[in-house]
Amino acid sequence: MAPVAAIRVNSAIMHEASGRARPSKERVHRATVAAGFVRGVLAGCRPAERAAALRRAGVDPAELARGERIPIAQYVDLYNAVAAVLRDEGLGLFRAAIRPGAFEFLCRASLGSRDLGEALERAARFLGLVLPELAVSVRRRGGEAHLEIREATPLRRRREDPARIFAFEWLLRMLHALGCWLAARALPLAQVDFPYRRPAHHADYALIYTERSTFEAAFLDAVMDASLLDLPVRRAQEELASFLEGAPGRISMLYRRDREAARAVRELLSGRIGQPPSLEEAARMLGMSARTLHRRLRQEGTSFRLVHDTVRRDRAIALLAGSRLRISQVAGELGYSEPSAFFRAFRDWTGMGPTAYRNSVARP
Repeated sequence: MAPVAAIRVNSAIMHEASGRARPSKERVHRATVAAGFVRGVLAGCRPAERAAALRRAGVDPAELARGERIPIAQYVDLYNAVAAVLRDEGLGLFRAAIRPGAFEFLCRASLGSRDLGEALERAARFLGLVLPELAVSVRRRGGEAHLEIREATPLRRRREDPARIFAFEWLLRMLHALGCWLAARALPLAQVDFPYRRPAHHADYALIYTERSTFEAAFLDAVMDASLLDLPVRRAQEELASFLEGAPGRISMLYRRDREAARAVRELLSGRIGQPPSLEEAARMLGMSARTLHRRLRQEGTSFRLVHDTVRRDRAIALLAGSRLRISQVAGELGYSEPSAFFRAFRDWTGMGPTAYRNSVARP
């Protein structure tokens, strides 16, 4: 239900989130979640509740304080721990708790709709009953569909309060995941305008939502092709139990089965990070044409360049935090011919230079 940011995800996530045995060591994922999302999932907790959830999920508070990313499976555990400790599927973000089971009823209310547009309208009406602070609506404007989330009453006094930011991130992620599942296909977001300043973890928005994420809007406005609202609902009641397995945390995972091309490219680039293939070479390795790979990535809301950048970013963060390599060596490991190019890229990713980042995570 909440967003996450990750670089490499495979079937190991599904096994870990559902408690089944993990696959072979070669297939264990290395996906990580930005600290901003981790702080967001904890933003509605009081200190004792926060400590209990962190302990239950095995998250080191010191690592979180240093701004380190955590493994995606651990984030799923933390998400579920917060919901369990608070007995609130809204994670303490709202005035009244959303009782456990509400998300299941939201899904059931949407099933049986004639098309995706009607399903989202049903979801919006249901949310109006259990979540009065945020008003959800679906509107058609020409060839575009707009999923809008507005504050009926202010969520927090400060617009930049982490709890307010995460509330919007969480609700959009939940509705988008539900829509993708109901339609049994990807629903690319063309653009999303968020109603707050660009957060420190904004780089991950391109992976979770769309590369065209903008900020400081009056309300949240997620835009997609209007024809998507006419898609039939392809799910039945008997499929719901499988979808809800491991919920709510498992549903918060970023890389769904509707992003197989992005997942395959990430796996490929992660194994060749120092000498990455071109788009044409990657397509040939994956058994398709460059045109087909480009189209599939675009349909999934990403691009070859973006996937490459995010693989490099996570590897850079891991090397800076967990090795003693010089910055120039890290740049070389990532395939940069000039350290200055790596400096510029890392600042774009994180808002700080690699030396400053290493110093920040090295503090006790």
